[in-house]
Parts: sequence; C-alpha cells; structure tokens
Amino acid sequence: MEITTALLGFSLAAALLTVTPGLDTALVLRTAAVEGPRRAMLAGAGVVTGVLAWGLIAALGLGAVLAVSELAYRVLQLAGAAYLVWLGLGMVRSAARPQTPGLPKVAAPAAPNWFLRGVMTNLLNPKVGVFYLSFLPQFLPAGVPVVPFSVLLAGIHAAMGLVFFAAITAATIPFQRALGGPRLPRILDAVTGGVLIAFALRLLLERRAG
Repeated sequence: MEITTALLGFSLAAALLTVTPGLDTALVLRTAAVEGPRRAMLAGAGVVTGVLAWGLIAALGLGAVLAVSELAYRVLQLAGAAYLVWLGLGMVRSAARPQTPGLPKVAAPAAPNWFLRGVMTNLLNPKVGVFYLSFLPQFLPAGVPVVPFSVLLAGIHAAMGLVFFAAITAATIPFQRALGGPRLPRILDAVTGGVLIAFALRLLLERRAG
C-alpha cells in the first residue's frame, strides 16, 4: 500500500466513523444545547485529545495489553462504565432538581471540566483502544516509521472530529434563545443522562471480542 492510498483510505474510514452518532457526539451536543458553544468545544477538544492519546498508545504497542489481557480490558471497562454512570446520574439529578423562583441558580461547572470530561469519556472506553489497535495497522504502508505515521493518522481522525463537533455546535446557536428557557435544558439533561447510563450498562455487559 502506498502512502497516498493509505492516507485516502484512512481518511474515508475515519470520516464515516466521525459522523456515526455515539457517546462523544451526545456529550458535545448536550453541552452545546445546555451550556453553550464554548464549553461544547472544550468537550470536543477533550474527546479529540483522547483520540490522539489512543493513537499514540496503539503506535507504541501499549494498546496490545488491552487486546491480550482480559483483566486489563475488564478493569478499564469497569472504570469507564462507573464514570459514565456518575456523569449520567449527575445530569439526571440536575434535571430533577426543583427550581425555586427567586433563588439564585447553582453555578455551572467550571469550563475546564468539560475538556477533562471529554478526555475521560474517550480514554475510559476500552473499545476505542482495541479499535485503534486493530484499525491503524491496516493503513501502515511498508517501510514507514510506525509511530510518526500512526500519530499522523490519529491526527487526521482528531481533526475531522473537531470539525464535526464545531459543525454540530454551530447548528445549535440559532436555537440558543429557545434552549435558554428553564424546561428544555432540563429535558436535555434527563435524556442525555439516560443515554450515558445506557451506554455504561452496554459497555459493562459487553465482552471483549475474541
């Protein structure tokens, strides 16, 4: 496989993966709708940072541990599921909390938290690590430096993700006035929190392939 063919093939596959709805998309979309575009893009930047980290881990061979060790996979699986349940329950509690007229609203989380949440959501998903371990080698031409080229491919995927997150974030801007009311953000929190918990249960119940 030539370098140009590898780059084009990976870019096409990565583009399809990027636009496929999933946990990262739900997190960014909810943040854009409820807390605004700035924090949504912080969450998106965290997600793509996690993608870059997984690309580097896979390139260095550390990701192979997840592929061969049932214990390592299970530990990361449990940690990821627990994190998603914690995040989802926090949103559900926020949606269920009664709003008393005349009382000040509870301050929203500090903006840097959304970057960290994006990173953690991605890094605590063992399926991403196993995917990168099996996906990247298919697009490594013979003779190329493995680590730099793998990081380049991960960088392409991350850049696509950032553009996609920017697009869905921008799509929410015309609706910010409607989303600023008291009811709709609580509905979105309840729905997104439920989705995160559902993802956690699915992750917890899934077994590593092979």
